[in-house]
This record gives sequence, C-alpha cells and structure tokens, in this order.
Amino acid sequence: MSKTISIANQKGGVGKTTTAINLAAALAQAGKRTLLVDADPQANASSGLNIDIRQSEYTIYECLINGIAPQQAIQATAQENLWVLPSHIDLIGAEIEMISIDNRETLLKNILADIKEEYDYILIDCSPSLGLITVNCLTASDSVIIPVQCEYFALEGISKLLNTIKIIKSKLNPHLQIEGFLLTMYDNRLRLAGQVADEVRRHFDKLVFNTMISRNVRLSEAPSHGMSVLSYDAQSKGAQNYTDLAKELIEKHKA
Repeated sequence: MSKTISIANQKGGVGKTTTAINLAAALAQAGKRTLLVDADPQANASSGLNIDIRQSEYTIYECLINGIAPQQAIQATAQENLWVLPSHIDLIGAEIEMISIDNRETLLKNILADIKEEYDYILIDCSPSLGLITVNCLTASDSVIIPVQCEYFALEGISKLLNTIKIIKSKLNPHLQIEGFLLTMYDNRLRLAGQVADEVRRHFDKLVFNTMISRNVRLSEAPSHGMSVLSYDAQSKGAQNYTDLAKELIEKHKA
C-alpha cells in the first residue's frame, strides 16, 4: 500500500531537504518506487537530484494553479525507482493565487490521488513555513516526519508545528499521523548534541526514530553535484544513516 509522507519543520536549517533527497534515494535503492514532491519554492530538492527547473516545462506550480496533470511534470532521475515532481520559484506566489480557488487546502491531495498507487512511497519536501502550501502537503499526507537538529533551541517552534498538525487532523485530514521525529546533525563529540537527543527522546519517546543522522561533510557536498549522498559516496556515514532510516521506515510499515 502506498504511503505519502511529508517532511516538515517550519524552522529552517534542520536537514529537511537533505532528508527528503536522501531518504527518497535510500527507499528507491531498497527497491521501492519513490516519488519526491518538491513543495518548497527554493527547489533545492529538485536541483539536489539534478533536475534543471529552467528546462522544466511544468512543475508543481502548474499542477496547483493551472490544473496540469502531475504525469506531465514528473521527471525521472538518474537513479532507478526514483522520480521528482519539481518545484519552481513561482511557487512563492502560489499561496496568493490559491486564495480564490475552491477547496484550496485539498489541491495537492487531489493531484496526488490520481498517481498515488503508482508509487510505494511519496515523500513531500515542505517549505519552511506553515502557510497554505504546507497545509496542502499535510492534508495530502498519511504521516509526517519532523527533522530536529541536535543543537540549542532544537525544540523551539515545534509546538507551533504540532498545533498545525492537530488543526489539520481535526478539520482536513483525520488520518494524519506523526511518522516520527528524526534527530539530525548529530555530533557525538559534543555533549550538547547528546543532551538535546536525550531531551527530544524524553519529550516524544517512541515517536523518535532510532536512526540518527550524523554531521557529515559528504551530506553537504552531494547536492552541489546533483546527487544523493548514496550516489555521491555510498561508503560515507551519511549514506549509511539514510540507508538505516529507510530500513527502519520499511520495517515499521510491515508491522
């Protein structure tokens, strides 16, 4: 059964897009047909998988605003089992344009409904905000992964995201679940990182993934080459972390 998972945190710099790219690549490598939906106007998830949005005739923007079928916008990547629905800077203005559209909160859900069963996993890279586009992403999803960086102020703002999820669950998507909190940018040399990890686990207990994403230079370098870390350096710590995360996710959905 297909799963649609948003990767969301309105706080920037927490490893959200890094997670979207590399978890998608790890799931694809595990043989799962995976679609990465780039719902962030910065389009970093698209460029991070070598999609040239300047050459893209259609993107998620045209799907939301002009009713273009997603099949016309989805592009294959160099990796087997991995496709991208790319984003574009135009998406910044989409929230204003969507105000006049009926059922504007369910536009993305309706777009993905036609293609959902073609994929094992649909991952959505949300923008770092709690605006109408993110509301659309959460309304279209079965669950949400929340990346939390192992740094000071890690839990700041999470209450707002959890409140947004609660509202969407009560008004728009009663089936929405928290898939898990993902600890990112973990550095075992820093005492603070361990303290933050312990605090997150104390707050959210079993909702925290066992896998933690360590700080890794290869993770930072890979997007500039238009590659996931699994393609860029399969032996790196970052590649191993995301491979482990994909296995944990797949095992969880078997249960």
